[in-house]
Order: sequence, then structure tokens, then C-alpha cells
Amino acid sequence: MTRTPELIDVLVADATPVRRLRPPAARAACWLLFAGLVMLFVGIAHGVRVDLALKLHQPLFVIGVAAAMTTGVLAAVGAFIASVPGRSRRWLLLPAPAALVWVATIGYGCLTSWVSIGPDGMSLGETARCFATLVLVSVPLSLVMLIMLRYIARLSPGPVTMAGSLAVAAMTAVALSILHPLDATAMILLWNLGVAALFLSVSGRYGQRILVWLTRG
Repeated sequence: MTRTPELIDVLVADATPVRRLRPPAARAACWLLFAGLVMLFVGIAHGVRVDLALKLHQPLFVIGVAAAMTTGVLAAVGAFIASVPGRSRRWLLLPAPAALVWVATIGYGCLTSWVSIGPDGMSLGETARCFATLVLVSVPLSLVMLIMLRYIARLSPGPVTMAGSLAVAAMTAVALSILHPLDATAMILLWNLGVAALFLSVSGRYGQRILVWLTRG
């Protein structure tokens, strides 16, 4: 039987250096920079809504976009801080106040024109382009967030990945508000909350499996 000192020597001899993760604030800043670049590229390709200048003079619109962006920033920061072993999970509550304001002011989006009738008959309306924007923004942000949080795969990742998903949903909502012109009331609330609920439910149900798979890869 191998004695304990010998086992320790063997483990130490075979150990490889472990690269420390960057500080949570730095990782959050990197993800937010990536999110900004994605939104910039999509905005250049799509173009902003034609009435954006007018909307920027409407306090409710400005507050809603600012609250969504703040929610995304704070959710990302909270997720990366809480992903560090030993850090309090209370950091995950960091975006809660901004999220409440965001939910209270949601009233903008593109669910009002699923189908438009033109001279050539039925055609997809603005919501088809809205859905394309949603995919182009949310998919890369979600993948990068999962990759950056993969090291918490075995440390009860559910709440952390849910906070990361909230960050993705909030930043996606910002992109939709800036790029698409159609307004709605109760229906857009269902749209944005549906996006957030989808991210949160998928991450809560499959987050650990996905993160374990990413860690193995």
C-alpha cells in the first residue's frame, strides 16, 4: 500500500500549473465588451429604428432601455462574482432593482406585426426581422457566457447560469428596442418576459449538464 507521503509526492510530481481566472470584474467587462460589439455589428447590418431620435425624447422609452441595460450589466457582474468559490450568492440579487424597473417599463418591441398584408398578399412582417435580430444577438452572447462560466460546472451552477441568462435576455431586449420600430403594450411584455423565461428555464434545467460538457471539452 502506498503511504500518504509517497502519494503526496506522486501527486505533486504530476501536477501541472493551474492558470488562475481573471478577476470577476475583468471577466464581466470582457463579456460586456463582446456584447457591445455584437450589438454594434448587428446594428450596422440592420440599421437603427427610423424613429430612434424621437424615442430618445420620450422618458419612458429612455428609462426602459436604461433599466434593461443596467440589468444586463449588473446580472453579468453578479454572475461572475458569484461564480467564484467562497463568494456569497447574494451577489446574484445585484440586478434585482434594475430588473424590476425594466419589467415595469417594458412596452416596446415588435409583436404587433406577425403578418402584414401587402399588394402581393401575405408576407412576414417586422417580427420576422425582430426574431432574426433576437437570434443574432442572444445566441453568441449565450455561448460566450456559458464558456466563461464553465468552471462552475460542479459547484451548483444553476443560480449563476440563470443570472447569466438574465444578462443575455436584458442585452437582447436593448438591441430589440433600439433596432426595431414597432411598439406594443401588453404583448411586448409577454415577448420580452418570454425570452427571459426561456433562457432562465433552459439554464435552470440543463445548465449543469451543459457546463459539465463544456468543461470536458
